[in-house]
Amino acid sequence: MPQLQRFALPDVGEGLTEADIVGWRVAVGDTVAVNQVIVEIETAKSLVELPSPWDGVVTELLVAEGQTVDVGTAIVVVDTDPDGEESDDDTGGAADVPAAEAAGSTGTSGGVLVGYGTSHAATTRRPRRGGAAPAASPTPSPTPAPTRAPAPIPAPAATPTPAVVPAPETAPGRPVAMVSTPSPTGAPMLAKPPVRKLAKDLGIALDTVTPSGPGGIITRDDVIARSRQGEARTLATYPGDDTPWLADGVVSGDGRQTRVPVRSVRRRTAEAMVASAFTAPHVTVFQTVDVTRTMKLVASLREDREFADVRVTPLLIAAKALILAIRRHPEISAAWDEERQEIVYKHYVNLGIAAATPRGLVVPNIKNVHSMPLHQLAEEIAHLTSTARAGRTQPSEMRDGTVTITNVGVFGTDTGTPILNPGESAILAFGAIAERPWVRKGKIKPRWVTQLALSFDHRLVDGELGARVLSDVARVLEDPAHALVWG
Repeated sequence: MPQLQRFALPDVGEGLTEADIVGWRVAVGDTVAVNQVIVEIETAKSLVELPSPWDGVVTELLVAEGQTVDVGTAIVVVDTDPDGEESDDDTGGAADVPAAEAAGSTGTSGGVLVGYGTSHAATTRRPRRGGAAPAASPTPSPTPAPTRAPAPIPAPAATPTPAVVPAPETAPGRPVAMVSTPSPTGAPMLAKPPVRKLAKDLGIALDTVTPSGPGGIITRDDVIARSRQGEARTLATYPGDDTPWLADGVVSGDGRQTRVPVRSVRRRTAEAMVASAFTAPHVTVFQTVDVTRTMKLVASLREDREFADVRVTPLLIAAKALILAIRRHPEISAAWDEERQEIVYKHYVNLGIAAATPRGLVVPNIKNVHSMPLHQLAEEIAHLTSTARAGRTQPSEMRDGTVTITNVGVFGTDTGTPILNPGESAILAFGAIAERPWVRKGKIKPRWVTQLALSFDHRLVDGELGARVLSDVARVLEDPAHALVWG
């Protein structure tokens, strides 16, 4: 007999309470194997692929793409005995449990991803804004997997069924058969049958189209133009990103606004930043630095054979300078434990790099950078940024950070007042590097100059300590030879 197993959404190791179903990799009727990826979910700040814990056949997808699901909720049903053979296990599977009950039950027999553990979170599914949960059927459904439908374009109230009527002559001796659809004002909307079919295929109501043809006729170009008005406006994209960040939004009828549901990444980022801003008393200190020698060092390293396989940038030198400054002032590598009323000093540096991605801001960190040579640091920064932009940063890579650096200079910004990443004591903003007039030995000379800003938690870091750390970063950038002395 069929052995139905329910796979419950697991906690992937970051205290997860819910996740969004990004995309199914299988459909109903597909045969799956153990460890085959069956679904991709979006957690607080990363995409995670979940593998199947069983061999079998998919009999039902309980959750649609784009829906938010609580940990412990069953999301898919797999028949582990599709041939109907009797099982030696007296306990059996979940064949006698209706799918509607399975969808809302965590169940001890539900599938739990190996290594992730079982969660006892609430099991009520919450649909994302703008979407509705799919209705569960009492028996496994043979329908294909749900697909993501295009964002609906708001349409006006339903109009009477159009009728084919002879249209007035658009020119002497040239009568044309038209389809007439009453408009909201009562005036007929004229369109040829092929144009009407195009509008129907595109989901465009004729009374929302502005005609441009002779005699008020709606043309093919008019329908296409109206369709383009309903497309999500791609106001911004990211290098290498083929999907506009507004692609799944709903466009208003006039095409002037797009509403996009707040996803996990953006929601959790907002919550974290608000908590940080209103919990940790931020103080920011600034310093303008002549980085001409750093720019010469960057140019030299780019010609060095040992660095030919990595990308050398001023950010790399700034990161190294910050690491050296923390080594000289280890008290800044700390965290405030509100529950225990203790300051936790960390004897290591996990350097966070703020990365802007299509799904929002993420701050993965490089573990134990205090012991890395410059070449390895360059490799780790390149790997971290490429992984973040691809949306593949894992939850473990964003935990236990100690200090962060944000490179606002790539946008041409001089500096800023960055907000602390929760749980960290300091964040350095590295501004744009530009050639400016600089007084040096009593003479004005063109030099490469940048601005630094260091924000820190004033509960942990006094103004003197923060200023000393920023001053040391500036000294290394002004004269990289200090790295040899301090390293």
